Amino acid sequence: MHKITNSGWVEVVTGCMFSGKTEELLRRLRRAEIAGQEVAAFKPSLDDRYGEGTVGSHNGRQWDATVVDPEDGVWDIPEELNGEEVVAIDEANFFSEDLVAVCEFLADDDRRVVVSGTDQTFRGEPFEPLPRLVALAEYVDKYQAICAQCGEPATRNQRLIDGEPAHVEDPTIMVGADESYEARCRNCHTLRTD
Repeated sequence: MHKITNSGWVEVVTGCMFSGKTEELLRRLRRAEIAGQEVAAFKPSLDDRYGEGTVGSHNGRQWDATVVDPEDGVWDIPEELNGEEVVAIDEANFFSEDLVAVCEFLADDDRRVVVSGTDQTFRGEPFEPLPRLVALAEYVDKYQAICAQCGEPATRNQRLIDGEPAHVEDPTIMVGADESYEARCRNCHTLRTD
């Protein structure tokens, strides 16, 4: 095993939907595997868009993953490990606040922890636990997409219900892909308030 430090650390890949977060997570896992490192990947049980037991990107790339209950099963992540040096957690925005402590625990156990997820709700507000993970991580990359309306760099998640912007009072979590969401810039992002 070739480590670049003598301790573990946390990496966060964040940004809006369709910005390439999961694709980057998968790229990092492929590189770790090429380097001869053992990898374990985890995902929340409520994200089944790309099949049970796989982390998948919108462009079709996949990686086998252990499915974890995002509320009650977060502490199952360390229990599922068998000495893997690299631990990947996709869709971190769907996990409870306990994910922060789990990531700290794993990094303190000399593991490389790679976390991916969106840091903003469809309202454009902080989507915990990502902002806290960003604050404690050693490495952070924030990705942008292309605004579906104007082509500018996009940083927001535009939720659509029957093609119309979602209401500001709608529930925060709604799993979906391009049928329910678009990447939008600050100027093109809208919410219904009526």
